[in-house]
Amino acid sequence: MLFGMKKSVALLIAVAGVGFAQPPGITREMIERSLPLEGAPLAVPGPYKVVSEAAFEAPGLHVYRPEMLDRFPKKDTLPVMVWGNGGCAVDSTRYGGFLTTIASHGFLVMGTVTKEGAKQRQETADDVRAAIDWADKENTRDGSPLKGKIAVNKVAVMGQSCGGFLSITLGADPRVKTIGVFNSGVQKAAPGAAAGVQPTPDALLKLHGPVLLINGGEPDFMLATSAATFDMIDNQPVFYGARHNAGHTATVFHPGGGEYANVASNWLLWTFKGDKKAGAMFVGKNCALCTNSNWDVKAKGLK
Repeated sequence: MLFGMKKSVALLIAVAGVGFAQPPGITREMIERSLPLEGAPLAVPGPYKVVSEAAFEAPGLHVYRPEMLDRFPKKDTLPVMVWGNGGCAVDSTRYGGFLTTIASHGFLVMGTVTKEGAKQRQETADDVRAAIDWADKENTRDGSPLKGKIAVNKVAVMGQSCGGFLSITLGADPRVKTIGVFNSGVQKAAPGAAAGVQPTPDALLKLHGPVLLINGGEPDFMLATSAATFDMIDNQPVFYGARHNAGHTATVFHPGGGEYANVASNWLLWTFKGDKKAGAMFVGKNCALCTNSNWDVKAKGLK
């Protein structure tokens, strides 16, 4: 019923996280609607205890990583996942549970935070790119606990809502091997949308790795946009999933990020660590999400 308001929706997502008023027809309740917690699948943590810390000499960045690093890289790899926040807000700590679950599976996860004393502003693609740059440098910095341990050739960018816009934009960076787009997608630019935030369909031609598109069901006003984005991608493998009864924030704010954290973790375990059990969530005749009555899914080019 709201899909004809695409331009308003796009502008909303770009500004909702920084205190602007939402356009007519889109309410704060709609933006914040999640999957009911009762009876929902729980987040499944990985084998690693996680430490959350400020990025070394990068006050605008925050890190979630395995606390004990002795297994890397001899017995496991430590790929990078950079997260784009909903509303393009500069505050990844809101997603701390979700990001911690992903890191616990053996990933270096990064997000933005507001610098002390800084004015409120929107997160940009340059902020996300800065996190990738930081990982490159930290992998070679003398004295870094992460020196030689980061799989800098395995970088993902994922994001929710406006952060999904950023993941699509960063998909053009040759270092980014896969992207995750949650409750988001591409569409024609809305008048007044911040420059560089909202990607248009031509951005899909610049992607060079598999794409994960995940959104809520009917309660999510970005459902049609996400589905249309799937239809437009024909140059890369892509998986699309819509979770019944989930709204625009779905489960990202459930304990540990809930079901969305499991989907994101399994996608990364499969694409970056070759974990076939994790990949069975997305591929095969009886793939876990394909046979889950709570999900509508479709895929192209996945093997």
